[in-house]
Amino acid sequence: MAALWWAVIFSGVYHGINPGMGWPLAVSAALMERKHSALPKALALLALGHFLSMTAILLPFSLMVFLVDWQVQIRVAAGLIVIAMGIYLLINRQHPKILARVHPARLALWSFLAALAHGAGLMLVPIFLGICAVGTSETGHVAAQTLMGSNLMIAFTVAAVHTLSMTLAGGVIATIIYQWLGLKFLSKTWFNLDLVWALSLIGVGAFGIYSVYLGH
Repeated sequence: MAALWWAVIFSGVYHGINPGMGWPLAVSAALMERKHSALPKALALLALGHFLSMTAILLPFSLMVFLVDWQVQIRVAAGLIVIAMGIYLLINRQHPKILARVHPARLALWSFLAALAHGAGLMLVPIFLGICAVGTSETGHVAAQTLMGSNLMIAFTVAAVHTLSMTLAGGVIATIIYQWLGLKFLSKTWFNLDLVWALSLIGVGAFGIYSVYLGH
């Protein structure tokens, strides 16, 4: 269980490091407005969009009554979906065109759509289902209702912990670049994480399936 929660935190840090989740937009906003306060404001909007995207993906799973009887099948299916998303991103390297149509000032909306398009929420599903794993003694409708209420809170907690980790990681990088290094450093030294991102989705999906049979 501790390993699963650490996975939530680690995935958040990983998303925060990835420029595809938006921290360069926070740097850009601060540079354009020429205000230090613009950086945390932009990061907050990006965090809001990311949190809403995570909860939009996790909440349907938390409300599944049949999770009690079909948890193994659901967790395996979720792992396969995440693997399929990773394979799709390996094949299709183009960034979603819809993101380019979102106005740069609408950071929360952009962050929400970016997380959906890149499968960021899907990455959390196998981990979330592992945290919500049902014990063998927990059966019946009363247990199902109790689990649904508990899982609902877990979904919000997972989304919040993950988003906080992402925001802190991305915020540290954005602050360093804005305050000291500048955009020239970013354009010359930063590397493309698209391939790593796709492979990580496949890895998380495989980990989710593995944890069903051999882990938690």
